[in-house]
Amino acid sequence: MRFFLAAIAVASTSCSAFAPRSRFGIRGGELFSTTEAKTEASTDKPPVHLGWTVDKIDSVPETLVKPGDGPEGNYPMRSKMEKMLRQGQIAITKAIQEIDGGAEFQEDCWTRPSGGGGMSRVLKDGKVWEKAGVNLSVVYGSMPPEALQAATERGVNRAKGMAPGEKVPFFACGLSCVMHPKNPFCPTMHFNYRYFETDGGVWWFGGGTDITPAYVNEEDMKHFHGTYKEVCDKHDSKFYPEFKAWADRYFAITHRNETRGLGGIFFDDLNDRDPEKIFAFAEEALNSVVPAYGPIIQKHMNDPFTEQQKQWQLMRRGRYVEFNLVYDRGTIFGLKTGGRIESILMSLPETARWEYDFHPEPGSPEADLIDACRHPREWV
Repeated sequence: MRFFLAAIAVASTSCSAFAPRSRFGIRGGELFSTTEAKTEASTDKPPVHLGWTVDKIDSVPETLVKPGDGPEGNYPMRSKMEKMLRQGQIAITKAIQEIDGGAEFQEDCWTRPSGGGGMSRVLKDGKVWEKAGVNLSVVYGSMPPEALQAATERGVNRAKGMAPGEKVPFFACGLSCVMHPKNPFCPTMHFNYRYFETDGGVWWFGGGTDITPAYVNEEDMKHFHGTYKEVCDKHDSKFYPEFKAWADRYFAITHRNETRGLGGIFFDDLNDRDPEKIFAFAEEALNSVVPAYGPIIQKHMNDPFTEQQKQWQLMRRGRYVEFNLVYDRGTIFGLKTGGRIESILMSLPETARWEYDFHPEPGSPEADLIDACRHPREWV
């Protein structure tokens, strides 16, 4: 990935005295080149990237949600969502830092001249976690059809009829987290809870929490899934079976014919009831992250492991990277709307491994994980 981005940078600045000057750019998500004689073709499609800049700031702003910014919409819900997510970020990082007992979360605050900003909290090289990050983002702006398609399950339909170059005013507020532990028997965990509005009064909630172990532990999975089933059942008895199945579909690595991990809950485009009711569900789901995940980490963070088991963990992290860079909706949306790169790619582990044509030994614990990723199981 770094090589590819570097190659684009080199190509875009290099020229030869013995050839026509060329221009390079991104069109429709693909690298294209054109000589001066064909510059008219470069206007066929607008660039996907919005080119927003980000300014780091020294102090934490009281709020990033301001009346009048972004499209007309539900300002009280925007403000309420930001406050809830910020409180969740503080509470979760405090609990995780206490479990780790070594490193501390470092916070960056940043703003966009075009509106909004965020707070990123990252813990590195702790006793338990190799890397853990919890990012709050509040974004205003206008997005092209490609970004709208990436933002939501129904984005493709919402982008129909848009003229080339047309952009949709939007507001987005979300809290995203990924935690990569050191011990192979401690699973990686991810969550994201978000609220969107676009021009014309369209709004929706999305999010979920999921778990990615390197080894299957039935008791751990029953605890994790059981915690979220209990949360879901309080709000709608249909939520858990629907959102669990949605997570199994969403986190599929299609080119591998397996899921990234062992699921959890995932939902998107949720706007079928009073927004206050959906907000209450999202709030309780976010507040259940530590109860669902913390006990599993505390149970296994001192488990002994072999070098072979560590290498297997790194190979599974490779799958994590593949999903996030190829399929993850949040990553794609962030890249297509000019998001803060450090925050977008925070989800990637510091170390990962790819081994050519590796197949675990039949009947081994590693093979059991592959089976669970290829045939999603019911844990509760």
